[in-house]
Amino acid sequence: MEFKRYTEKTLEEALKSAARDKGVSVEELHYNVLEEKSGFLGVGRSVEIEAYCEKDVENFIVSYIQQYFDNSQLDGQVDIENDNGFYRITVNTSNNAILIGKAGKTLQAFNRLVKAAASAEFKKRVGLLIDVNGYKEDRYEKITKMAIRVAKDVRRTKIDATLDPMPADERKAIHNALANMEDITTQSTGEGATRRLQILYSPGKEVD
Repeated sequence: MEFKRYTEKTLEEALKSAARDKGVSVEELHYNVLEEKSGFLGVGRSVEIEAYCEKDVENFIVSYIQQYFDNSQLDGQVDIENDNGFYRITVNTSNNAILIGKAGKTLQAFNRLVKAAASAEFKKRVGLLIDVNGYKEDRYEKITKMAIRVAKDVRRTKIDATLDPMPADERKAIHNALANMEDITTQSTGEGATRRLQILYSPGKEVD
């Protein structure tokens, strides 16, 4: 559990205690008030909080992935980057085929697993993306080239196209790649694992 509990006479003192313990500013803390006691005439007054900082989230994610490797007897080095609250995780391993799986399905499932564990641990939605041995970057390059070809066909034929289902990060990569293409817009449709991207003929679309 990455949360730690702190009890002081006031919320301000409890937050200062947590910040001091974690080596961060009070503004960098996330916290929940667990219990407040008003006491009698101010005597016995206390506030108990649980608090964490961004570094705690990073440590949890790295530890969770590393424990998965250890339990599965897989080798792997985990690096993490905090991109304004979105965590980008890079894994280097000799077992990349096992972790990626066919068409990246195993990696997608692993990403969902780690995301769910971190979100449950910190009681909030934690956004993260795991890449294994540069697979995602190669994948983005491949699908954006494909999408550009499809978009050119859409523009030529004036007939919209719908791509196969893909995860949010891949849809975003295509959306960004086509954002400045004349007469072309993109939108996502569907739910969950069936969510996919549509490439739409949009004559007169303004391009920056």
